[in-house]
Amino acid sequence: MEPRQFAVEPNVQKIAVLRANRLGDLIFILPALDALRAAYPAAEIVLLGHAWYHDLLSGRPTPVDRVIAVPPCWNPLEGFVAGEEPAELLAFFAEMQRERFDLAIQLLGGGRHSNPFVRRLGARLSVGLKTPDAVALDRWVPYMLYQPEIFRYLEVVALVGALPATVEPRLAVTPRDLAEAAAVVPEGEAPLVVIHPGASDSRRRWPPEKFAAVGDAVAAAGAQVAVIGMAEERDLVQGVVGAMQANALDLCGRLSLRALTGLLHRGSVVVGNDSGPVHLAEVVGAATVAVYWCGNLITAGPLTRARHRPVISWQLICPACGVDCTVYRCDHPDSFVTAVPVDEVRDAALDLLAASRVRAPAGSRR
Repeated sequence: MEPRQFAVEPNVQKIAVLRANRLGDLIFILPALDALRAAYPAAEIVLLGHAWYHDLLSGRPTPVDRVIAVPPCWNPLEGFVAGEEPAELLAFFAEMQRERFDLAIQLLGGGRHSNPFVRRLGARLSVGLKTPDAVALDRWVPYMLYQPEIFRYLEVVALVGALPATVEPRLAVTPRDLAEAAAVVPEGEAPLVVIHPGASDSRRRWPPEKFAAVGDAVAAAGAQVAVIGMAEERDLVQGVVGAMQANALDLCGRLSLRALTGLLHRGSVVVGNDSGPVHLAEVVGAATVAVYWCGNLITAGPLTRARHRPVISWQLICPACGVDCTVYRCDHPDSFVTAVPVDEVRDAALDLLAASRVRAPAGSRR
């Protein structure tokens, strides 16, 4: 049977999009937002997410007109306990119903907790994803784990006639981004290689000493190395900087989100794990080398290879308990990417560093 084709909905003035999770997750929905803007050019697109979404998106061209912060008492992984909803959440839903959304779109995940949330927004049409244990929205597509995230959300917005306008996410870089980055790391003649050893999931983290070996290799090739991370990643950042023979900038906890955006844009190469900063680097124009577990490469890996080189771990068995984690997810935090060889990451980084010098001579901005 041919899949049903949906037309653009009539008389749509306001669209709510729910996406309240991490930096990389926000980046994955940018093509879906572009598709909505192309299909509904006159509608207001309101992104329901974290307060910091506004900090990142304001002042730059994006499809989003407004960001509304979801109350922190609601967790997209846990939802809320029936009968115990705090007044803050009740007030939020009352305010959302006064917005009179025409469309409410769930771009958050399988829908176990997010679909009831979207239904309570009071839109005349709700669409999204659905696992077998989730309540249905008016229109939905099944949530299947191994699907590229970008295409997952493009498939959702197609339920309201929004066809792809872009495929690879892009985020414009502003003078403010560059100025905030320059205040922390002034521009120099040497090409900049940025290393991010962190990841929200410890199972996706490559060892700091291996990142250090890559850092020394690119430093020997003439690059300035900067190691980045949030304050809670200090041990990882210091593990890289402390293990390097060459000097490296320790930028842990020193970058605002806009400074991070500007710094990644300036980077000739960004090396890291499957993490938000690496995904941000991809969309602001940097070349990237990232270590991926094979399953995450399917869902979160870059779509092209000229400037993005994923290095893959094929380990399927948990090193702590022996469970095949493609079948059952255990709770052990042990890394699934430790065995990825240094030379694979190093050689990819050196290759992209050499290519960046051909594209942009030293001292010029790409």
